[in-house]
Amino acid sequence: MILSNISLPLLGAVDTAILGHLPSPEYLSGVAIGASIMSMLLWAFGFLRMGTTGLVARSGDGGELWLLRALCLAVALGLGLILLVWPLLGHIVHWMNASAEARPQALIYLQIRLLSAPLALANFALLGFFIGRQDSRAPLFILLAANLLNIALDFLLIVGLGLGARGAALATLCADIAALAMGLALLRRVEHGLLGRLWDGLWCRGFSPLREPAPWLELLRINADLFIRTCLLLLTLTFFTAQGAALGDTVLAANAILIQLLMMTSYALDGFAHATEALVGESVAKKSPRLFSSTVRAAGLCALVTAAGFTLILVLGQPLILSLFTDMPAVLEQAGRVYWWLCALPLFAVWSYQLDGVFIGAGKSRDMRNTMFVATVLVFFPAWWLTRSWANQGVWFSLFLWITARSAGLLIYFQRYSATKSWI
Repeated sequence: MILSNISLPLLGAVDTAILGHLPSPEYLSGVAIGASIMSMLLWAFGFLRMGTTGLVARSGDGGELWLLRALCLAVALGLGLILLVWPLLGHIVHWMNASAEARPQALIYLQIRLLSAPLALANFALLGFFIGRQDSRAPLFILLAANLLNIALDFLLIVGLGLGARGAALATLCADIAALAMGLALLRRVEHGLLGRLWDGLWCRGFSPLREPAPWLELLRINADLFIRTCLLLLTLTFFTAQGAALGDTVLAANAILIQLLMMTSYALDGFAHATEALVGESVAKKSPRLFSSTVRAAGLCALVTAAGFTLILVLGQPLILSLFTDMPAVLEQAGRVYWWLCALPLFAVWSYQLDGVFIGAGKSRDMRNTMFVATVLVFFPAWWLTRSWANQGVWFSLFLWITARSAGLLIYFQRYSATKSWI
């Protein structure tokens, strides 16, 4: 799962590194804004991955009907996203405080990337299904193949053909297509005839598995909480990017590099969280407190050790790591000023990632929503308001407090459930 997850931010990191070595920062700034907006739009529906994982893990029957429902929902939401958001792209880019130079690059990037929305959301559902079945190889194959294709196309379209932001968007669009094709193909490996049964359930039986209201209500209940939680998360990260843009293209480019590094550590640590989701879901289905407690202890210890390792790598490798992303002196200087916030974050953020896995697996999405609301509304935005005079330091300080508050809130909920023995 770590190998699978770390390939996701690698896709953005390659875009950032290649664009960061172009002569002018507006390419990197434009793609940073465009990618941030796409993350906000797509990951607002990240419940399709998280919700599907928990439901499949707790189903006890393979979870194929949950996959079918999730795929139908994903395609409908993706098409709706294109229709609703396309006319508003210019206004959204303007709201992000993009400079006059970066704005056209961001708009071009978004116009192409938005076309992949149904594909990307369907990929969320497929990944959730595989993780819920404790199949870690399928996500690895899907994401690794897609990202290798993306890297190759980045070099061809950005470096070879000089397409800039347009090339970065086209490369990612092709990667989404490849990921969906491989995911559907790998359903055959899970169980012979599974893909055919899904097709039969969708068409030949007249949508009969989709007519039962109770599963849809359960899907919507869990997904509504996760939707609100994810929207708050993405609101914070998008606001973070917008504040960097307001401080100039150089600060925005520096923050884009550091956020890519943060995403790489976050997604890697999420490998333990995803494993926890599946195993905790299994423990709930089997009503096994022993499996639950052993999973939480083992995964938590492994995640903490890994987080400490990432912090050590970031501290010792600062000059080399930053030079891989850009050779622009002004951007390197800005990144160096706030780099130490990045070094500290894995140790404080690891508990928010790990406990997300526990709560998703146990189906307690409402507590995740409540924690995110407190961290965003009562911690992040007040902290940013009070530290506006600190410029970029204040933005990073607010992000640090936000992540710490998420970890603290989930720990409080975890202790409460553990004290009352109400997990199973």
